[in-house]
Amino acid sequence: MVSGRSTGGKIPLGLKRKGLRIVVTGGAGFVGSHLVDRLISRGDSVIVVDNFFTGRKENVMHHFKNPRFEMIRHDVVEPLLLEVDQIYHLACPASPVHYKHNPGEMWTGVRSCYDEGKRTAETLAMDYHRGAGVEVRIARIFNTYGPRMCIDDGRVVSNFVAQALRKEPMTVYGDGKQTRSFQYVSDLVEGLMRLMEGEHVGPFNLGNPGEFTMLELAQVVQETIDPNAKIEFRPNTEDDPHKRKPDITKAKDLLGWEPKISLRKGLPLMVSDFQQRIFGDHKEGSSTTVATTTTAASTS
Repeated sequence: MVSGRSTGGKIPLGLKRKGLRIVVTGGAGFVGSHLVDRLISRGDSVIVVDNFFTGRKENVMHHFKNPRFEMIRHDVVEPLLLEVDQIYHLACPASPVHYKHNPGEMWTGVRSCYDEGKRTAETLAMDYHRGAGVEVRIARIFNTYGPRMCIDDGRVVSNFVAQALRKEPMTVYGDGKQTRSFQYVSDLVEGLMRLMEGEHVGPFNLGNPGEFTMLELAQVVQETIDPNAKIEFRPNTEDDPHKRKPDITKAKDLLGWEPKISLRKGLPLMVSDFQQRIFGDHKEGSSTTVATTTTAASTS
């Protein structure tokens, strides 16, 4: 994730903060829509730019009548001229199902389009920072979960939750001993905003360093949804990393940020959202707004 911002000094104590004009690319997506909620609630004007490849209008439709909200259907690979104070660039298919659908180039492995795309974005951002004086902020986002995730996007948390709700076996690839770290979406949004408002370029790792094996995650899903949910083992996928654990020391020291929401606290909020979208108990989008309001207050 690469953020750009205009220059500006700190706000003197006692003066009311002026609302900013902010672009969020990918703002109708999972992470982007939660960020939009926080920015709108802070008093900013937000322009969402999204081509709806993975984003959904339902994720932001509760802002449609707000005069400080605009939405543009647009693919960010094409030029777009806007005058704004800040840009949060979140337009990127992050799940295997979506980034393998349109990799763009032939790389050395199935994840290469994703890995090299991020590396290239960081390089370009730093080139503009050093060569043209553009202010940038760089975040490296680790596994994130929560309401509004795509239900069938191939990521392990959404897979397990959807399978357990549908009474299907949870598919564990390999021996299930590979580890992942999971941060709740409101923690990530807090980290992104602190990074943008701070004075440090980065890169910063934004993730939850608490590790879970795939089997441990499956057990938490069982505890949350169905103690009798079954686990089915399958051969491991190609290029599957054995371990992903972020070192967030830099973010803690320079941004004063660390995740607050545990997996056992955040997962039920995601499950509630998935239940309503899978089984249609309520209108889509109604539960996610409540979940966002609840969790945003829990962040520091």
